[in-house]
Amino acid sequence: MIVTEAGRPGQAWVRERVLLGWEPTPELGGILLIYFVQGVVGLARLAVSFFLKDELGLAPAEMAALAGLAALPWMIKPLLGFVTDGWPLFGYRRRPYLVVAGLVSTAAWLALATVVHQTWSALTAVLLASLGTALGDVIADSLVVERSRGVSQAQTGSLQALCWGTTAVGGVLTAYFSGWLLGHLGVRPVFAITALFPLLVAAAAGLIRETPLPGLAAGRWVHIRQQLTSIRQALSQRAILYPSAFLFLWQATPSSESAFFFFVTNDLGFQPEFLGRVRLATSLAALGGVWLYQRFLKTVPLRHIFLVATLLSSFLGLSSLILVTHLNRRWGISDAWFSLGDSVILTVIGEIAFLPVLVLAARLCPVGIEATLFALLMSVVNVAAGLSHELGAVLTAGLGIDEHHFDRLWLLVVITNLSSLLPLPLISWLPATMPEVPPRPAEGPPTLEPLFLVPDPHLEPHP
Repeated sequence: MIVTEAGRPGQAWVRERVLLGWEPTPELGGILLIYFVQGVVGLARLAVSFFLKDELGLAPAEMAALAGLAALPWMIKPLLGFVTDGWPLFGYRRRPYLVVAGLVSTAAWLALATVVHQTWSALTAVLLASLGTALGDVIADSLVVERSRGVSQAQTGSLQALCWGTTAVGGVLTAYFSGWLLGHLGVRPVFAITALFPLLVAAAAGLIRETPLPGLAAGRWVHIRQQLTSIRQALSQRAILYPSAFLFLWQATPSSESAFFFFVTNDLGFQPEFLGRVRLATSLAALGGVWLYQRFLKTVPLRHIFLVATLLSSFLGLSSLILVTHLNRRWGISDAWFSLGDSVILTVIGEIAFLPVLVLAARLCPVGIEATLFALLMSVVNVAAGLSHELGAVLTAGLGIDEHHFDRLWLLVVITNLSSLLPLPLISWLPATMPEVPPRPAEGPPTLEPLFLVPDPHLEPHP
């Protein structure tokens, strides 16, 4: 057993150093396990991209369009939150839905590993995998929001950093193997291995502390009307409406991700194993971004973080022009090293930019509709991310970029990076300081007060 300098058991060391000041409990372990699985299922990210590109023969614009469609489960997170808040299963609002989430994702991955051979069935399976992950994410987010009540902005930031960091750890542990397994086994065995991990989400349900809600079924429709009233009242508040509108504009600018994937695989010749190394580096960078935010930035005003991060990401994103025009080769820098460094820097900035968004969303949610409203705020970003992919698909097709022609990829890079600056004149829509939140209520029935595989910002922040 580890003992601290003060002679106390190692539990204190774990609480302060590992859990960032939060008490180690089985329930916290269950919550973190759900976020961990979100990172681990990135094991199949490259496999999905290569499956769509090589086995199904999709072009860059088609893959970008499918990426936008794959975001649909994350766009309906408010509906998932509304269902879990208002329709308890067997008297519980959280635990049974975690079991459902894990089983749905596992079934979808097993389908991809065995019976999926056409584009429509692949889209269906990817949607179901995303649906299971999104449902688990809704539950985990609601639990985090409930436990953020009555604590300071710094404590809320620490909890979000802990959850986000756990996702990054899951990504780190599987990032390299996502390419190595793909190169040695092929796409379908990778899907089969990935199918095992969502079962951990189902198992996490047993760790969640939840009081049953007797008698709720009899007054369910009254409860639902109360929910709808609370949501309407929340959304009518300028403090919620304006930040949501800004976040939508921030994420809705077009993306060049799918076109760039074809460029690095078809033109630069990057193999799955190297792309796995890139994912390992970016996963470590994500963890570094979480540490930087937790250590130095969790009390910095949101506007300042957004302004600096957006300017930096737009400027540094233009460095992709060096890779696209092969200028790096004239400087004696290999494509692999340049791509690796560029990805790492942009990932760190993306993590730092998005963590305060989670803190803000957690502190805006009224009591009793935590899952619904937090999911609604996050779905604003997810809908924008889906729109970003679709706009990217339109631009990719309009510029004549396909799996063999990348002459105008430089123009796509310029458009996508400069367009990210467009929302900055509206940055005053973000609050100058984080809002205060009421304390967490006592246990009991809720009270209501007035690639792209899983393209959710929890996995892929897009500054």
